[in-house]
Amino acid sequence: MLELSYPWLLLALPLPWLVPKARQLGGSALKLPALAKLGQTRSTGATAPISVRLLLLLTWVLLVLSASQPRWLGEPVTLPQQGRELMLALDLSGSMDIQDMELNGQRMTRLDAMKLVLRDFIAQRQGDRIGLILFADAAYQQTPLTFDLATVQQFLDDAVMGLVGQRTAIGEAIGLTVKRLNAYPSSNKVLILLSDGANNSGEIQPREALQLAKAAGIRIHTVGLGAEQMVQQSIFGQRIINPSHDLDEVLLREVAEQTGGRYFRARSPAELRQIYQLLDQLEPIERDQLTYRPQLSLLHYPLALALLCSFYLALRRVDWAGVKNRVV
Repeated sequence: MLELSYPWLLLALPLPWLVPKARQLGGSALKLPALAKLGQTRSTGATAPISVRLLLLLTWVLLVLSASQPRWLGEPVTLPQQGRELMLALDLSGSMDIQDMELNGQRMTRLDAMKLVLRDFIAQRQGDRIGLILFADAAYQQTPLTFDLATVQQFLDDAVMGLVGQRTAIGEAIGLTVKRLNAYPSSNKVLILLSDGANNSGEIQPREALQLAKAAGIRIHTVGLGAEQMVQQSIFGQRIINPSHDLDEVLLREVAEQTGGRYFRARSPAELRQIYQLLDQLEPIERDQLTYRPQLSLLHYPLALALLCSFYLALRRVDWAGVKNRVV
């Protein structure tokens, strides 16, 4: 849609017709013999061709149109929805390599199950800024908070066992999240922490980091990952073991409850998927949408045409001046 930024400037279009009439009615306010003589000379000379006069008027119209700043407004574009600052802290300790997850009759490691479920969760968080923290011996920020969900997913896919160690530093994961989220003014700060063990590494204890998270207003949802029963083959035959005996559910529940979050237990990929679907309900994306219309300035087009007309008039002026001199 075409629009003028200053449409009132179009009122200047009739000025070339109004100025001569004002001169006839009021006369000259300034008496200059040289200019008067020049005016008499021009009045007795040849008049400008009609094409030149029309070109002068066209130049004036183009200049006024440029001054009104025409622009083209495109179709409304929806901006990314303003959601939450959501940090994912994922355990990458050695126990994440245990194959106690089963999907469609196929065994898979805890790490593979986590990646599989998180792929859908991340893709649906349009409007949230998501960051990724991986922790084992220590905690490391893999991606900062970003709307670029594809990049977050790529870094998650690239995470492999042994990347950050073998042990579990839950306290450092919470502490690093607090440090990163404190750089943002948003009040919707959420951490989803997934672990399959107990804190046994790091320089900061989980309960110390918990106090920092509470002071920063960060809500933490925790997920305990790992099956409760697993058939293990040994030289004495098969036996049933609990592969999640190291999971510190007491700590994960305490962290969640004291920050206003919830603790979830995921014993299979299906349960893990249900948990992240529930998290979508607990942490809904803000639905207030902002739209804008792209604007394309068009003032340079009439301005360029006016410039070409002025060049042409300048060339014609030389011929016109020669004709007037011959007449005089």
